[in-house]
Amino acid sequence: MSDTYREKLMLAIALVLAAIYLFPLYWMYITALKSGSAMFATPPAFWPTDPQWQIYGQVWESRNMGRYIWNSVVIALGAVTVITVLGVGCAYVLARYRNVWVDIGLFLILMLQVLPASLMITPIFVGFSQVGLLEYPRLAVILAIAAKSMPFFVVLVRATFMSVPQELEEAALVDGNSRIGAFFSIVLPLARNGILVSAILIFMQAFGEFVYSKSIIQAIELQPASVGLNSFMGPNTNEWNNIMAYATIYVTPILAIFVLLQRRIVSGLTSGALK
Repeated sequence: MSDTYREKLMLAIALVLAAIYLFPLYWMYITALKSGSAMFATPPAFWPTDPQWQIYGQVWESRNMGRYIWNSVVIALGAVTVITVLGVGCAYVLARYRNVWVDIGLFLILMLQVLPASLMITPIFVGFSQVGLLEYPRLAVILAIAAKSMPFFVVLVRATFMSVPQELEEAALVDGNSRIGAFFSIVLPLARNGILVSAILIFMQAFGEFVYSKSIIQAIELQPASVGLNSFMGPNTNEWNNIMAYATIYVTPILAIFVLLQRRIVSGLTSGALK
């Protein structure tokens, strides 16, 4: 098999997999534009004959989506801030003082990532209740997300710090810098791309978090957009175009961020592999 034929085959497979992966997203967008009868037409139309563009404004106003989106942004930014402030220092220490026990500990901590949020919410809820954090529900959700996502962030940023040559720090120490000074002036600027990418991934995850917010935040005015979407669900739900319109408004900003920063995200994720 020639290299050209192999490349074309791999490209064809990639395009097919991308189409399969993106089709549900495409179907969400066009379903939002269909009328009630068009949604249940047989055979289904792959583009609405009479697009209902006004549905986005109607859903935005009737569901008060501005408040929901703002709450999602506050929770996501809060979680990213907590994780970044605490996780960067932790990742740096684990990158510079390596041994087999550190690797084993990281592996065991990462194993906790396979536990679903629905399993962890009960002990978290009980613990927060005992210390009084449930009186500040958004803060409680931010801390729960931070606890869940911190290992993922630390592992990614640790790989980025490991790719920064230690000789640069040693040269800075010889020139009279302290360890902290060398970190802020030499290491941190070189690792900023990986830190930024990791923070973006955490933001995307926190922006769409549902289980903690649904269980901890009871006040409607503080709930994020993921919980607002769940409010459509009921025993006699038939507002599928409204649901799809809400979901479209909800996910489009995240998709836009990913598309605009995809090169930086890919380079940041692979930067630690260059070591």
